[in-house]
Amino acid sequence: MLIPCFACWSRFGPDEYFAACHDYHRGKDLVAWTCPRCGNRDELRVLPGELGFGYPAGRRFQVLDRYRVPGLRRRRADLRLDISLDKKVWRVPTRAKQAAAC
Repeated sequence: MLIPCFACWSRFGPDEYFAACHDYHRGKDLVAWTCPRCGNRDELRVLPGELGFGYPAGRRFQVLDRYRVPGLRRRRADLRLDISLDKKVWRVPTRAKQAAAC
């Protein structure tokens, strides 16, 4: 399975894609991702079995497009989001300044 960057249309295997996730915004339940090829930054929502793409709308995130990733799971922890697929787990930490503001 290959997951695309919607800016440059490069495609990544799950390990490379989820390793590029770098900030989890717990309040909005968003993950920041930066494309390893073009540098485009996207925010997305990790949902069971899919990734949700869209835009911030006030205090919410409006999901417009969904990309299916069969078997994708998520688990929220206090200061991170754990993303798992098959037997692999990627941990996306909460932003440091967000954690300090709580």
